[in-house]
Amino acid sequence: MVKGKMEDEHFHLTVWEAFFYPHIILGTIALAISPFQLTKVSRKKPKLHRNLGKIYGFTIFINVLLVPYISLFSTGGQSTMIAFLVLNTFWLGTTAMGVLRGFQKKIPSHKNWILRSYAITWVFVSFRIIVIPLSVFLDASISFPIAVYLSIALNLIFVESKRIKKTVFVS
Repeated sequence: MVKGKMEDEHFHLTVWEAFFYPHIILGTIALAISPFQLTKVSRKKPKLHRNLGKIYGFTIFINVLLVPYISLFSTGGQSTMIAFLVLNTFWLGTTAMGVLRGFQKKIPSHKNWILRSYAITWVFVSFRIIVIPLSVFLDASISFPIAVYLSIALNLIFVESKRIKKTVFVS
């Protein structure tokens, strides 16, 4: 994929790598933190939960700054770039709302928004799973944006269905 980017006269590998590798490392940290934050162990240790939450939020907020440049050279062109920018907007919005609600001590709302943020963070994984079969049949300019939007939708539907199901059965 990088080989194809090298044909673009505006592409500078060193600059792209300076944005791409931190994006991958920070995304991996966020992915690693998110499952632990959902455990009872994390919630029984509020200081640890809060500190890991700050790390999670920091990794996302830095990543949100990196994505626009990386997306300029997305495989699949402009339609993929737009899809990644939409994903980035969802990532910023859900995480910001979760962090804000946490600071406001609105814990039920904080949990809901952070679960949505986790769902968006996990697009990092689901996108790669979905894009592979799509890429067999479709050009990257079609398969990549479809995979991004499907990943967003499926991940959010999963989280919302679990959240709604829990609310219905608890009430």
